[in-house]
Amino acid sequence: MLKNDEKQLNNDFEKYFLRDSIGNAVLNLATRNKKICFVSANVMSSCRVLSSIDSYPERSYCVGISEQEMISFSAGLASEGLVPFAFTMAPFMSMRACEQVRTDLAYNRMNVNMVAPYAGVSGGISGATHWAIEDCAIMRGIPGITVLEPSDPIQAKKMVEAVSVSDGPAYIRVGIEPVPSIYDDNYDFKIGKADMLRDGDDGTFICSGVLVKYAIMASSRILEETGKRIRVLDMHTIKPIDCDAIREAAKTGRIVVAQDHNIVGGLGEAVACELAKQGQSVTLKIVGIPDRYVVMAHAPFLYHKYGMDDEGLYNVMMGIM
Repeated sequence: MLKNDEKQLNNDFEKYFLRDSIGNAVLNLATRNKKICFVSANVMSSCRVLSSIDSYPERSYCVGISEQEMISFSAGLASEGLVPFAFTMAPFMSMRACEQVRTDLAYNRMNVNMVAPYAGVSGGISGATHWAIEDCAIMRGIPGITVLEPSDPIQAKKMVEAVSVSDGPAYIRVGIEPVPSIYDDNYDFKIGKADMLRDGDDGTFICSGVLVKYAIMASSRILEETGKRIRVLDMHTIKPIDCDAIREAAKTGRIVVAQDHNIVGGLGEAVACELAKQGQSVTLKIVGIPDRYVVMAHAPFLYHKYGMDDEGLYNVMMGIM
């Protein structure tokens, strides 16, 4: 279920951090499932798993600053019937351990759940070395990996529960910018099924992660100023993508896709590819980080500069109406 109160959305804006939500969700899951274990590449504090290690030291493993070993070690745990959650920053998970993710996890269909904070440019002034604007493209290109990006604490919790019982590896990219509370406790999360947060027939925003809140705000502003109803889809599953939701979105005539990621290889290209396969004709705009290294700055500044915040999404949609 969705929280529809726009005022409440804005009031909750700076109250929730998804890496905290996921850390708590995995810890709570471990209390019910003794197969859950924790593996970290020496970033327990940044990834919010210190409490898990304190609570379950016998199921917690820190391999040091060694992401490749972390993934191979996690694959070994999974081969023994355990359900590892592996934690490190998104750029290191997706690039330093890329070969191990492909060969040890994906090729062998291991149920290892990779939790990767610092997705996109959410790491702010940590800069390009600690940003992950390529990770979605990398993980999408590996067969058999489920690629996810939560937008809300309730969704993050239910996402953790879903991947713990799914088949094969999952990659959860997590922004570290604050998010509002969007869903209520009755929300029914399904891998591969997008959530419609606002209905409309005059256009569609398709977003994921921290940018979903901006799409909701932009849609509300357009409705208030023009009377046009813009659909908002939370495309929390990048792979496998919701083909039916994209097909229905195309009927609105205009689609703006936004993700905190390089415009190459991310959600926008996934949507464009599906539209092409379906033979759908629609006006499409892809919003994200341009295909170059950008200035080091705090995430909200970059979201505004590159048109990913509510004002930017409003302007892009209004420009094609």
